[in-house]
Amino acid sequence: MTDGSAQFDAAVIGGGPAGTAAAIALAQAGVPTALVARRVPYGDNRTTALLGGSVDFLDGLGVWQRCRDKAAALEVMRLVDDTGRLIRAPEVRFSCHEIGLDAFGYNIDNRSLMLALEARAAELPGLTRFDDEAESVVTGADDVAIGTSAGQDISARLVVGADGRHSLCREAAGLAVARRELRQTALTFNVGHTRPHAGVSTEFHTAHGPCVLVPLPGKRCSVVWVAEPAEAERLRALSDEELSAAIERQSHSVLGRMSVEPGRNVFPLAIERPQSFARSRIALVGEAAHVVPPIGAQGLNLGLRDAADIAELAGDALAAGRDPGAAELLARYDWARRPDILSRTFMIDMANRSLLNDFLPLQPVRAVGMHLLGAVGPLRRLAMREGLAPSWRRPPASHP
Repeated sequence: MTDGSAQFDAAVIGGGPAGTAAAIALAQAGVPTALVARRVPYGDNRTTALLGGSVDFLDGLGVWQRCRDKAAALEVMRLVDDTGRLIRAPEVRFSCHEIGLDAFGYNIDNRSLMLALEARAAELPGLTRFDDEAESVVTGADDVAIGTSAGQDISARLVVGADGRHSLCREAAGLAVARRELRQTALTFNVGHTRPHAGVSTEFHTAHGPCVLVPLPGKRCSVVWVAEPAEAERLRALSDEELSAAIERQSHSVLGRMSVEPGRNVFPLAIERPQSFARSRIALVGEAAHVVPPIGAQGLNLGLRDAADIAELAGDALAAGRDPGAAELLARYDWARRPDILSRTFMIDMANRSLLNDFLPLQPVRAVGMHLLGAVGPLRRLAMREGLAPSWRRPPASHP
């Protein structure tokens, strides 16, 4: 270990939802953990649809019970072809009750989720919070040295990089990133509406990307509207009344009269993936490990599975007297996460491309595929189960 530094078995760099969840999970798994992240008020009104095992994971961390009353159940997923093309796909509806669930998941504002995560993190004696930012990360044979902007020195045998798409941890591990800009921008905001959503999430597929209305508690929804960059900026610049009318038109008034709430954000879309998800005592989680478009609500759900896997691996290693940052453990983490991340990224990319491609011969292919999803029960139920989490997901502790 580095002399003169605060020493831990694990350190998490980055205090977003995935990073804070990873720190809690590590501490609960018996791994003395440092969380290096500045405490800042959560600044926007974005939401997250927590699917399948994500809610179970957060429940096991003692987090979900603190914020469940802020979330809305997602009982039906409705897909509507609104491309206006010559050959359009039929509408498809997925119901959670068809596969024996009360809900596919729950949509919650990120601010409420973060408050619950922060409250749980503060309770754990095995988790030490450094209200600071990592300024340097230097890998070594036996540990990783972390220097903070306030001059604190921390060392850990395992570092979990949860520091986003411009990850200092990823750079320290020497992991190159493949990046592809999508020439699309997501505009996000919340709306109130006059008709109840009844737990139905509606995704309008347009020629420039999806426009999704996801239930929130009460007569409210979060909106993710993907468009060409110039159009997204035009929409963001509209008055509240003009944007309310625009989203009401785009949604064909399915939820009645719309009223836009304060707060709008735009995000250029891209797909990013490092060459590996772990190296040199550093394991990547969240957007440090994968950036995907907001299609199918996969982003944070992937990040929470990252957190669950690295915590399980590190906890098992420490309990057996092994090094939680050893190369073998990192290889197991990479092996466990790779098929999940690659398959999700591929499916999201293909779904997005199918909307953007107006090549006439491809239109009936997409229409037939959507028809089969809607009409063939076993196929529809398989799609629902796999959309929540991969059934073939490998146990992280297995050896490659």
